[in-house]
Amino acid sequence: MNSSQSKETLLRKIVRRAAIALLALVLVLATVAGEGYGWALASTDTSLAARGIIWGGSKYDDWKRFPSRVVRAGDTPVYFDVEQNDIFEDFTIEDVQLEDFLEATNTTAFIVLHDDALLYEGYFNGSSHEATQASFSVAKSFASTLVGVAIEEGFIGSLEDPITVYVPELLERDARFADITIRHLLMMTSGIRFERDESNPFSDDFITSHSPDLRAAALNTEIVEAPGQRFHYNDYNPQLIGVVLERATGMPVSEYLATRLWSPMGAEAYGSWDLDSERSGFERMSVGINGRAIDFAKLGWLFLHGGKVGDQQLVPQAWIEQAT
Repeated sequence: MNSSQSKETLLRKIVRRAAIALLALVLVLATVAGEGYGWALASTDTSLAARGIIWGGSKYDDWKRFPSRVVRAGDTPVYFDVEQNDIFEDFTIEDVQLEDFLEATNTTAFIVLHDDALLYEGYFNGSSHEATQASFSVAKSFASTLVGVAIEEGFIGSLEDPITVYVPELLERDARFADITIRHLLMMTSGIRFERDESNPFSDDFITSHSPDLRAAALNTEIVEAPGQRFHYNDYNPQLIGVVLERATGMPVSEYLATRLWSPMGAEAYGSWDLDSERSGFERMSVGINGRAIDFAKLGWLFLHGGKVGDQQLVPQAWIEQAT
């Protein structure tokens, strides 16, 4: 074998060994990645990081991922009279027919009520009357209304109560929590830190939506300014409202919703409220109520009628006036 052949043979051996080493490295990385994915897949009930890896951000079908607690409907659902109205046949948005616009914008349900009449009910993108819809921030409106009911029932003293009346352990972290009232939480003026960064899976918006222990997340918030100074949309506020309601009423917030609003306002089907995890069992207060679109519409219908269903005053008239 001449020197040229020897060099070529040596080069082949080096290339082959490098290829083997690279393949081994790829296999090791794949194994580590696979084990990491397997860990994440098995840890979505306990780990925020696992939820970020497996679930990503919030989606319209979050209700399929999170554990939940049933929100019971009653035996006397409300059904609306259907009123024929052709106004929507010619209605356009930016020169696009309404239903084409709704389909193109990934809308799933669109309902119009007037007084006690159903003027329009349409479903799109594979949805239907019976389909489950995720409420997202409509949950905040339900939570706020439950506060009004809890005040009327005497569970909560007033909107001016410091939140530390119900959550005294906050004082151990920062005495300034005594200056934050229930009104501040409802008005999004609490002065609590909330940083939104959609590129960061550990930002406050992801924590308040996906933490497997939302009580702990709410109780570990930090004050960055005095309450009442400015409006700042902050999902720690409804989480703290949930803790207050839970402590004040002595029942899960979803049960309070079922017995005070969902059932008596005439929901026609059972709903649900997402929980942070099976272990913690606390409602995702800012986003997690699920149900039929027509039953969500009944909250607006309840407000339209001053908080009454028939002769039953479910929500105090004074609260309706304050809230609107």
